[in-house]
Amino acid sequence: MSEKGTLEKLTILSYQNADYSDQTPIEKLPKFQAYVNPSEITIAYEVEYDSTQGAGTTNSRMNFKKAKPGDLALTFFLDGTGANGYLIDVQDKIEEFQLATGYNGEIHRTSYLKVMWGTLQIKRCVLKSASIAYKLFKPDGVPLRAVITANFIDNSDDKTRQAIAKDKSPDLTRILLVKAGDTLPGLCDRFYGDPNYYLEVARANRIDNFRRLTPGSKIFFPPLEK
Repeated sequence: MSEKGTLEKLTILSYQNADYSDQTPIEKLPKFQAYVNPSEITIAYEVEYDSTQGAGTTNSRMNFKKAKPGDLALTFFLDGTGANGYLIDVQDKIEEFQLATGYNGEIHRTSYLKVMWGTLQIKRCVLKSASIAYKLFKPDGVPLRAVITANFIDNSDDKTRQAIAKDKSPDLTRILLVKAGDTLPGLCDRFYGDPNYYLEVARANRIDNFRRLTPGSKIFFPPLEK
């Protein structure tokens, strides 16, 4: 919950470039925003070992081979009845999800995705599988409720995986919710280790007056070369 009382929604952003270097402003990227935030997020990892057993031995040594890309499982609930005071068109919301995560004709493959929510580490991934279960219909067949179950697979390159291990790495994109008393130089010092990047961040966010940040607003911190 932000200082203005608005609930932050889990968001999936869609990119065309494998290195997420799209020039489109972040607010104009294709996206899917959860109608109701998921109650559970499952992140699964798989490690592969070589368990070759030598002749005449009784046990095998588990020699590490590689860590496979991790999976992210999410379930999205859609309710078009207006029961919670927020009326949506279920089919439109499903199409929004498919447009953001599915096949992109311009790049002839599925889009490259970023999944973000609150203070969770931004997840770079691609869609692995999805299923849609329709739960309730109007008499004319229009869906009123549906559940999207989606599985994503990690798409971080080696450089990004190394950067993820560094809490303040300038190699990763971050989005921050501004709090009272925050300053742009101070935030840049926190994320980049150098307050002098404030002009670049101000340009990226089209901030005219960096001395007066609005509590509750979001600031995009792009990857920067140090």
